[in-house]
Amino acid sequence: MIEDYAGTAEMHGSGYWQLDGDPVPTEAGCAAFVAMTELTSTADLDGTRVPSTYFWIAATDGGPDDELVGFLHLRHLLNVVLFEAAGHIGYSVRPSARRQGHATRALALGVRAAAGLGIDQVLVTCDTDNEASRRTIEAGGGLFDDERHGKLRFWIPTSR
Repeated sequence: MIEDYAGTAEMHGSGYWQLDGDPVPTEAGCAAFVAMTELTSTADLDGTRVPSTYFWIAATDGGPDDELVGFLHLRHLLNVVLFEAAGHIGYSVRPSARRQGHATRALALGVRAAAGLGIDQVLVTCDTDNEASRRTIEAGGGLFDDERHGKLRFWIPTSR
């Protein structure tokens, strides 16, 4: 999955920026990635992070070899920066697995997880020129709020 992204620029929701260097597609690299998500999901390392949960999106067919296709990051609350430009949920699907419904399914599961945390509505954003993400958010019940800092902002009620 990491190799399919061909770099980190589109790995939204992965948390890769918390790693010491770029993610490495090896067993040791995977272990480092998991350790990083566990550490940064509860710790406020620099005063800007909030408690959060990281998910890896799998293309599930019920078999033992479910393929990883992307990332989803659920932030449990919003600070000023997240309220303005990032929101509760960030996600991405690797290039070869796009346009197959994975992002829509993952976003729905992220919204359900937010409801389980007692969050009434989630803020989800996308770049103004990211038509695919905008459609995914709208398909997930996103209600357009406004545009700020080059981002479209949508609210999704968690009690649908």
